[in-house]
Amino acid sequence: MRAVYIERHGGPEVVTVGELTVPEPGPGEVRIKIVAAALNHLDLWVRSGIPGIELSMPHVLGSDGAGVIDALGDGVESFAVGDKVHLQPGLFCGDCEYCEQGEESLCTRYRLLGEHVSGTFAEFAIAPAVNAYLKPDTLTWEAAAAFPLAYETAWRLLMSAGGLKAGESVLIHGIGGGVAGAALQIAKHAGARVYATSSSQAKLDRALELGADVILDYTVQDIPAAIREHTSKRGVDLVIDNVGQATWRDSIESVRRGGRIATCGATTGNDAVTPINRVYWKQISIHGSTMANRREFEAVSELVIDGDIEPIIDRTFPLEEAPAALERLASGDQFGKIVLTTGATT
Repeated sequence: MRAVYIERHGGPEVVTVGELTVPEPGPGEVRIKIVAAALNHLDLWVRSGIPGIELSMPHVLGSDGAGVIDALGDGVESFAVGDKVHLQPGLFCGDCEYCEQGEESLCTRYRLLGEHVSGTFAEFAIAPAVNAYLKPDTLTWEAAAAFPLAYETAWRLLMSAGGLKAGESVLIHGIGGGVAGAALQIAKHAGARVYATSSSQAKLDRALELGADVILDYTVQDIPAAIREHTSKRGVDLVIDNVGQATWRDSIESVRRGGRIATCGATTGNDAVTPINRVYWKQISIHGSTMANRREFEAVSELVIDGDIEPIIDRTFPLEEAPAALERLASGDQFGKIVLTTGATT
């Protein structure tokens, strides 16, 4: 099969588009003939190497994917060969204390497709049957591949960790990335007032088209000062921060007294300075969030399937052009999700 894989960690030079053996599903697993797969920043980190994670090489990149089931592992009765599915990329054990509580993303053995095990940038991929969901014909292959990781992450970040309510205000840093764009759409659907930041006027204009109420260019504006001006010195109810080091202090200064900050990543670095006195004096709550549990994934899936939210797709590349797609992702020029297509017929 054709696949996008690495045999060592490094930069763009380590990515190969070549032939690998078609994998066989194990007990409880399904094999999916991939039609579309979507990129995430995670793919760049896996390519470079994530401390503490040892991969079996060659390793296929990619966490998001959609396609047709073409083989069933022993014990799988919930699907049939030929079923069209999209994948939830978070892998969980199902029997630890957190899984028993329905908090699969807190699983003690939590892993991700494409990060800990080979993923979806291939003509065929393996996943546990519990991670496959039937794809309705009303949902395009590209949309089915684009939404799972980013949109479930944004849903938990906003609605569960962030506790967002209708009528509240939310600041979203770095609009244009998959999670930030998804957060904008979900926040507007929830009835929030959204402030979005970027260094790109084109991305800010696109954010306005998607419903952002206020756009802020962080290269020319002092974000906390701008937020104070727009909120009559009050601050926003919630800050969504997956940028990390570069925005962390702005997040603390922009949130209102008694407000919340929710974070799911640190693309600019982990070593942010936290002015602890500002946290306790303003009585700020800081919430970490990773991926989503099954209930949250199903909730955001329903919005996508029903057409209440349409996944934002930046560009589509054929599988053979995956290196170019990864470079576009690394450049930061994209707005929304970058999707690969395999050319598979269904």
